[in-house]
Amino acid sequence: MTSVSRFPEPQAVTAPLTEHAVFLVVTIEDGAAAADTARTAIADIGGLVRSVGFRSLHDGLTCVVGIGSDAWDRFGAPVRPAHLHPFVPIEGYRHDAPSTPGDLLFHIRSARHDMCFELERLILERLGDAVRVVDDTAGFRYFDARDLLGFVDGTENPTGDELGEAAYIDAEPDFLGGSYVITQRYTHDLAAWQRLSTEEQERVIGRTKIDDVELDDAVMPADSHVSLNTVTDDDGNELDIVRFNMAFGSYAAGEVGTYFIGYAKSPETTELMLQNMFVGNPPGNVDRILDFSTATSGCLFFVPSSATLAMLGDLPSAAGRDTTPEPPSDDTSPSDGSLSVGSLRGEYDR
Repeated sequence: MTSVSRFPEPQAVTAPLTEHAVFLVVTIEDGAAAADTARTAIADIGGLVRSVGFRSLHDGLTCVVGIGSDAWDRFGAPVRPAHLHPFVPIEGYRHDAPSTPGDLLFHIRSARHDMCFELERLILERLGDAVRVVDDTAGFRYFDARDLLGFVDGTENPTGDELGEAAYIDAEPDFLGGSYVITQRYTHDLAAWQRLSTEEQERVIGRTKIDDVELDDAVMPADSHVSLNTVTDDDGNELDIVRFNMAFGSYAAGEVGTYFIGYAKSPETTELMLQNMFVGNPPGNVDRILDFSTATSGCLFFVPSSATLAMLGDLPSAAGRDTTPEPPSDDTSPSDGSLSVGSLRGEYDR
């Protein structure tokens, strides 16, 4: 018998991989009015998704909204996600992972690019001059879910019940059904990559190129991408994240790459993977893929449940109040994710 866990309804974090996506990152301009505009706009994101998605119900339009650390504080919610902080830059032995600005993330997905395009238009129209766009990347599915290096991307994503177990928060009573997401934009040096033989490329990745089979332990290099992205807890259990990476770029513009987006119930798992890649495990044993793929951005966001996101619209205006966040109180914090402004609407079965 399948066990059922009941949480507040999540955003569409675990929606299936689609042929198209838009990764839109914005910063919120200074001032209370800008913060209020952004807060009320994202609270009504479900209405915008329905307005566009109803035109073609079978094309799977979804939008996940993530909120950065500074933006969450400016919105004035009475409680704070335990692991929400700005993306911590990593200075590696040979390669660095930068931290870049980002207050809000809109991860838009659909089987059709025009659906993504139209929803992005409405979102930016609603936000108006309250925000500044810092990243607008259109992703596309490349053949059978491969990256532009020619390898299948996301093979080790969990499936079934394990998908929700990896993605959704289950240990923070105020934010059950939420998630954390880290995004990075990687550009590829395809000329250098293509000078490698197929066998050497496979050793860099840790999988066969055609069949997408993990290399045997006896021949798996310690600095392969697979080796350094396999992390475990203290009991030896493998820790998972949920990736929805996509290819992007233009050969005419001279930029092609992979947009990394990884959801998890705690950002610590993804951060450990990145530490292994850039610093090495052990230190100095860095991921060889970084010799061909350069990280140009890095952001961390909290993804509230759908109900909590909607309830942000009911918070008091930022105008005339102290925007310094109050520390959470064990005695007064709600345990249903309601942010003290109403009751939750909807649950989901995982």
